Amino acid sequence: MKLGLISLGCSKNLVDSEYLIGMLVARKGFEITNDIEDADVALINTCGFIGDAKEESIQAILEIAEYKRTGKLKKLIVAGCLAQRYAQELIDEMPEVDAVIGTGDLDKIEKIIDEIFENKKVVESSSLNFLADSTTERILTTSPHTAYLKIAEGCDRKCAYCIIPQLRGKLRSRTIEDIVQEAKNLAANGVREINLLAQETTEYGIDLYKKKALPDLLKELAKVEGIEWIRSYYMFPNSLTEELIEVIKNEPKVCNYFDVPIQHISDEILRSMGRAKSGDHIKAILNKIRQEIPEASIRTTVIVGFPGETAEQFEELKDFIQEFKFDYVGVFKYSREEGTRAHDMENQVDEDIKQERWVELTNLQSQIAEAKNRELIGKVVEVMIDGVSSESEFMLEGRTMGQALEIDGKILTNDGTAKQGEIVKVKLEQNFDYDFVGPIVENETK
Repeated sequence: MKLGLISLGCSKNLVDSEYLIGMLVARKGFEITNDIEDADVALINTCGFIGDAKEESIQAILEIAEYKRTGKLKKLIVAGCLAQRYAQELIDEMPEVDAVIGTGDLDKIEKIIDEIFENKKVVESSSLNFLADSTTERILTTSPHTAYLKIAEGCDRKCAYCIIPQLRGKLRSRTIEDIVQEAKNLAANGVREINLLAQETTEYGIDLYKKKALPDLLKELAKVEGIEWIRSYYMFPNSLTEELIEVIKNEPKVCNYFDVPIQHISDEILRSMGRAKSGDHIKAILNKIRQEIPEASIRTTVIVGFPGETAEQFEELKDFIQEFKFDYVGVFKYSREEGTRAHDMENQVDEDIKQERWVELTNLQSQIAEAKNRELIGKVVEVMIDGVSSESEFMLEGRTMGQALEIDGKILTNDGTAKQGEIVKVKLEQNFDYDFVGPIVENETK
């Protein structure tokens, strides 16, 4: 039988999708198809974090369900965060859905397949304990030279706006040895770049080792032969230590890349959110990074329109973004989610004000990025080639250590014969938005 996959939401969700299809191929003999019209079974791995993501997930379910009426599709399985959050509602209100599997029950997918082909309706969403390891079957959906590597699951933080602990459970870290083994497995199959994921990577190891163990993990991963770049995402400001900065600075394989979601800079809003200790603490950590690693790329996310956010507090955030000049900023409008503390807070901000603030910060960051990118013209940078460009078959595209997979800019080149996964040197000659174009000036073929 043929299996079609639709994976929505974040990169952590994508890894779960890779586990699910890996288990189905290995244990049930499925063949993967990219053409959903040709699939016997469709698996939709959903996101349910904020309103827009929920709407996208529901729309995807409705669209794929049509193939049960018009095509050869026999069964439809809904997995992921939306499934965890609204398991029974999905089964009750969407008769086209045959099974719902939550985030903590991925290892039950084999049993679920058997049951739905016995024409049973299945709901599996009672557990929040699943944690994959280096022996869990997995099929990469990224390019063969790069992979995400999930180092922990769940979260012990209780941010006022966030539903994730209810969807993913408590922090569950994998051992350093097991993560290193998976990195070795990936390297043996041609992966050269690993991208470390967790809800908060800087919290990694607190449950297992009673300390923030990301620095120790990075040093061990840097020893894995074949892996050239190691990148870490989702660094919670409170847990970003000087030790971690030093490891990133001194380990050549570890990318000088910091993904630090600050969410706000106002002390009052941070306290209300349950986030960082203070705006000054955030500033001290970020300035320490810039001081120790001037060439580091720093990405952040911020939320506008959080309950009680005043015009003055928004201006404080805007002034800080203007002053610090992040390399990348993701701006999000606060989404009022049931089950969170913020849902019932007073002084909810009007949607039109959220939109105005979102536009204002997005435009500001575009101006900052344009100015920073102009300063890079003429420089030679190391680039890992990702393959033929999606914009033109006559160009290659790749990324620097300061450009994360899928979310940041890219480098385009129409010069040279570099192969996918090779690391080359490119001279930046022109830019548009977050992308650069230039020739390869040296192919080191690392």
